[in-house]
Amino acid sequence: QVQLVESGGGLVQAGGSLSLSCAASGRTFSSYVMGWFRQAPGKEREFVAAISSNGGNTNYADSVKGRFTISRDNAKNTVYLQMNSLKPEDSAVYYCAAAAIVGVSNTAVVRTPRTYDQWGQGTQVTVSS
Repeated sequence: QVQLVESGGGLVQAGGSLSLSCAASGRTFSSYVMGWFRQAPGKEREFVAAISSNGGNTNYADSVKGRFTISRDNAKNTVYLQMNSLKPEDSAVYYCAAAAIVGVSNTAVVRTPRTYDQWGQGTQVTVSS
């Protein structure tokens, strides 16, 4: 198991950028697929991006493709989400999550919250118009 702690959220104007980090404890971080999800008030938790265990493959929601970049540093047990060209509709609590699955090519699996075993506590991102 891994314990996950997100950081880097905040308030930013539309068109701006934020970088989120998720630090993991535990020696098995490099074996997990890592994902980012978000949840706005009154809405279901929504997939944002995922990255394979070695960082070689990624999967993005259509709504963030071309604007957000997920990356990881297994030496630092950390996964990142670089968010550019932010829009008010990106406002949400952002969660990182770990899944004991192989690869990120199965979209139906990697984009489903119940696939993920471990979750962080979330960090708030607010984008003002």
